[in-house]
Amino acid sequence: MPYIHTVPYDESDGILREEYDAALRRAGKVFHVVGVQSLHPRVLRASTGLYQALMLGPGALPRWTRELIAVVVSRTNGCRY
Repeated sequence: MPYIHTVPYDESDGILREEYDAALRRAGKVFHVVGVQSLHPRVLRASTGLYQALMLGPGALPRWTRELIAVVVSRTNGCRY
């Protein structure tokens, strides 16, 4: 199993702490997909913004369809999250 160094919540500050706090408000926890980006908080912020634009922004597909597509693609690629 590969190991990726991450910054724990209690050691975070600045942009990273803001992103961790936002993750906690959204989901009640900081998922690994967020934590693995912790060494680059600006990239994490951009990644979160892209996700929210794709999943929550206006579009022809309802959110449940977008989420279903994401699940199918992740499953097809062998991704566990």
